[in-house]
Amino acid sequence: MKPLRIIYMGTPAFAISPLQQILESEHKVMAVITAPDRKSGRGKKLTPSPIKIFSEEHGLSVLQPPNLKDPALISQLRELAPDVMVVVAFRMLPKEVWSIPQKGTLNLHASLLPKYRGAAPIHWAIINGEKQTGVTTFFINEQIDTGEIIAQKSLPIGLDENTGQLSNRLEKLGATLTVETLDLIATDRVNSSPQPNNNQESLAPKLTRENTQLQWNQKGQRIERKVRGLQPFPCAWTILSNNDQLLYCKIHDVDFIEGKQPLQAGKISVENQQIMVAVPNGTVHVKRLQLPNKKPMSDKELLNGYSIDAEASFENP
Repeated sequence: MKPLRIIYMGTPAFAISPLQQILESEHKVMAVITAPDRKSGRGKKLTPSPIKIFSEEHGLSVLQPPNLKDPALISQLRELAPDVMVVVAFRMLPKEVWSIPQKGTLNLHASLLPKYRGAAPIHWAIINGEKQTGVTTFFINEQIDTGEIIAQKSLPIGLDENTGQLSNRLEKLGATLTVETLDLIATDRVNSSPQPNNNQESLAPKLTRENTQLQWNQKGQRIERKVRGLQPFPCAWTILSNNDQLLYCKIHDVDFIEGKQPLQAGKISVENQQIMVAVPNGTVHVKRLQLPNKKPMSDKELLNGYSIDAEASFENP
């Protein structure tokens, strides 16, 4: 097998394991492209991406182009003469870039395409109650996440698993699949196939302030999955109405107890130092939450120094 010359593109921590496995393979990484450093934290200090930190620790050449259509960048990429580009959790590429490698540009996506095309496939798989998910490698084309599938691997989603935990498992699975895919390309054994046009297609839209807010008039199972699906980031949230105040409140962990519910959805009651919330088909126990400018804490810890009045509720949007 002739080793491939690779340009790797990625930004978040999810992209580290695939890059690490490529470095441990016979293939050669010519350069890594990642997002420009971003201001973060209270001091608005410029912070490099996880992939930049990892790449510099391993002596890799790092490019951070603000504009992927910059003629100077495209010229530089052509001079590097990659056989393949590998894209993991990066932004959409213009055709001028993804069409450069002779053997194509492949993307690792954290779902079983055509299910969950889009920005947040792991979150939505949990929120929607999927029993299994996986990773897919495919060749990039003009549209997002619609190119020909090269290979897939699946795994079951744990009953209590959150997005952080599932992401860690998918990252390792994706790393293995990425190197296996590169070996297929290097030995001309790729047999890619168009994505099926059927009712399996679904979208995983970008997470926003609107679609991460909890709706207490939904069934408890849905609320529990949404909390897990948005944990640890960006986190489900709600508005707490208490003591004549409205407070933005993050919800980190809940349990759902099914049963008859006479109270209005969102109504809070405190039972045995536990925060219990009425939903149409039972009660949601809010086990861990976070008030503004406070650290996350258990409901018992919160109730030690914070009173919830008899009329308190979580607001429905």
